[in-house]
Amino acid sequence: MADWKRFVPAALFVFGWLLTLSAERQQASALDRPLKSMPNPLVGVTGEERVIPEDEQQVAGFSDYVFRIFQLDSLNAFSVYVGYYDSQATGRTIHSPRNCLPGAGWQTVESGRVDLPMNGGSVTVNRYILANGPAQALVLYWYQGRGRVAHSEYAVKWDLLRDAATRGRTEEALVRVMVPIPPSREFSATDWRDRQRQADDLARRVATELLPRVDQALPPWERSA
Repeated sequence: MADWKRFVPAALFVFGWLLTLSAERQQASALDRPLKSMPNPLVGVTGEERVIPEDEQQVAGFSDYVFRIFQLDSLNAFSVYVGYYDSQATGRTIHSPRNCLPGAGWQTVESGRVDLPMNGGSVTVNRYILANGPAQALVLYWYQGRGRVAHSEYAVKWDLLRDAATRGRTEEALVRVMVPIPPSREFSATDWRDRQRQADDLARRVATELLPRVDQALPPWERSA
């Protein structure tokens, strides 16, 4: 039997190179309307539009975005960010929050995934609990576009290359829901669980409402046969 396994790394390298080359030749998929035209109220709360500084926009590299802060009783109840990329290529792809948030001073306390209902089924998103000094927050984030909702960065990269090669499209959005966890009134495990449970419940309700809105705002995608 020929020692074909020796050629597997080279074959994978060539395959990846061809897919990457295809990614440079895809078409941009413009939005029909700006993301800021998405309905504002979420879970009965109206958000305030926030502007991302120009230098941060340049680093992120998105084509369009919406960033809203939602307040209850003068406190920041949660925030929603959607950054859309009409095409992706080398040097201009979505930055994972898993890498960006630590750079902003946030440290991961807990990480995992949760399932949320969508269109009669369910989708899986990332769930993080973060700390920045005394501040704590619960974050849900996911990647949405081209008919999919994904949580795995590896799956996202594979789908990106495959769709670039076969369909000439790589548009996608990063969606993030961030819920501050209120400060503790007492130092106990029960108190921590209660505060975390409240943030979890709010984040899930916000994300569940947000998922179909983002889906409607993005360019349509017909799955290939």
